Amino acid sequence: MKADLHVHSRYSDGSEHAETVMQLASQRGVTHISFVDHDTVKGLPEVLELGEKYGIVVIPGIEISAFDFKRNRKVHVLGYNYHPKAIHIQTICNPLLKRRQEHTLWQIDQIRAAGYELDIATIKESAKPSETIYKQHIMHYLTDAAYTSPIYKELYKSLFKGNGVAAGDIQYIDVFEAVQAIVADGGIAVVAHPGQLDTYELISELVEVGLGGIERNHPDHTAEDYQRVEVLAEKHGLVMTGGTDFHGSYGATIEIGDIVSPLFEGIS
Repeated sequence: MKADLHVHSRYSDGSEHAETVMQLASQRGVTHISFVDHDTVKGLPEVLELGEKYGIVVIPGIEISAFDFKRNRKVHVLGYNYHPKAIHIQTICNPLLKRRQEHTLWQIDQIRAAGYELDIATIKESAKPSETIYKQHIMHYLTDAAYTSPIYKELYKSLFKGNGVAAGDIQYIDVFEAVQAIVADGGIAVVAHPGQLDTYELISELVEVGLGGIERNHPDHTAEDYQRVEVLAEKHGLVMTGGTDFHGSYGATIEIGDIVSPLFEGIS
C-alpha cells in the first residue's frame, strides 16, 4: 500500500483540480489518499466519486487553520475519517472561511492601491471551485514565475510579509476547539507538521481533549523531527501519519506519493 494523506486541490489553495490530482496519484501507484483542503469539506463528495473511478481509497480529510493562544503561534490540525456531514467541523470552519475571504478582498484593495492591476472577477474564476480566494490566487494573477523562483519569493515577500502592503492575518480557530470538533464528528485529529510550526510543546495538552495522532512524514521534517514525533507518539499512544503536502504549482516541487504515510486502523 502507498498512502499520501496530505494533498490539496483547488477546493482551497492547490493549483490542480481534484481529478487531476487523482490522475497523478493513480499514475504514481498511490492506493490511499486524503485531500485535506484548508478549512473546508466541500470537495468530499467529488473526491469520493473519483476514488471509485480511479480505484483509490479516499479517506475524508481536512486541514484546519488553528492557533495556540497560550504560545501565540499557528497550529494546523488534520482531521481524518470524520462523518461526511461534518456538522461540528463546518460550524467552526465556515466563519473562518468568511473571515479569510473578507481579508483577501482587503488585500486586493491594498495591492491595487499600491499600483498593481488586479481583476477580481478573473481571480475569483481562477480560484473555483474554491469559494475563497487565497494569496496563491493573487500571486498567480500577478506572475507566471515558479513558486520556488527568486522572482516569486521576492514579490510575495514585498506584498504579504513584514511591512508589505497586504501584510496581516485573520483570527484563527482555537486549536482545542479544532481538535474537539473533529472528534465530535467521529474523526481522528492529528497535529500537522509539528516541526514546521514548532508545536511539539502543545501535543500533551491536546491529548487531553482527544488528539489521536501526529504527522511524522512531511517535506519540512528532518531526522530530528522524525525522532521527536516517534517519542511523542509512543508516550501518548498516538498514530503517526504523513504525506507530501502537495499544492501543485502553488507549492514546493514534489510529486504525489513521494512521501507516504504509515497506515493504521481507523484511517486505512
